[in-house]
Amino acid sequence: MPELPEVETVRRTLASRVTGRRVEAVRYFSALAAGGDPGRMAEGLSGRRILKLERKGKYLIFHLDAGWMTVHLRMTGKLLMDGEHTPWTRAELAFDDGHALVFEDVRQFGRLLWSPEFPAGVARLGPDALDLDAEVFVSLLKSRRACLKPLLLNQQVLCGLGNIYVDEALHRAGIHPLAVAERLSRTRLLRLHRAVAEVLAEALAAGGSSISDYVDAEGRRGEFQRAHRVYGREGEPCLKCETPIRRIVVGQRGTHFCPRCQRL
Repeated sequence: MPELPEVETVRRTLASRVTGRRVEAVRYFSALAAGGDPGRMAEGLSGRRILKLERKGKYLIFHLDAGWMTVHLRMTGKLLMDGEHTPWTRAELAFDDGHALVFEDVRQFGRLLWSPEFPAGVARLGPDALDLDAEVFVSLLKSRRACLKPLLLNQQVLCGLGNIYVDEALHRAGIHPLAVAERLSRTRLLRLHRAVAEVLAEALAAGGSSISDYVDAEGRRGEFQRAHRVYGREGEPCLKCETPIRRIVVGQRGTHFCPRCQRL
């Protein structure tokens, strides 16, 4: 699933292309992409002008002159400027400048939705991981009796992080994914905050991680997967101590770590 760096990269490659544009026509090719109501979604979007494009966590939020359009890419969703239609094209927005935004989604978990009010699902999200103050980060985690991995994946606690970047940040911070948050010292939590910030910054600079389907709005793959230290490297040597990377399941999610650098 595209995580914060991938979704932010899509936002950055889209923002200048769509801000100020008016939606002249909307076509849905999948009712799922429209949340089951393509007629209502198309009617709400048609004729609307895009005032601003933001991101919160893994959501893209298009501020319109009437309502909002919210996009969640989920597992395999893509937003492509002037993308060619394929069997997996689920929606298309045609703009007043002759260009079009194509929503493609192989597995059809993604959504492209219009709402007259700010979407409640976005409003319920926790602070965004990209601009979270260190002291706020410590206070969010220090009071919780939960293992770090599922806690950091909880979007209502901290939004934007997913499997890739949680594993990478925990490795850099030298913290085991099963460590209990409230038992960690302030020093270790501050180290984890720095690791999260570093990983996200490096991933953004590389255009995100292209593990399978992800590309930006211009169709370009990310490069950060070449710099992963633990994610997807089960059995390979840790880049720090050469101990083989292990994979376990935590909260039903595959989790990669170094058993020597990240002792429990």
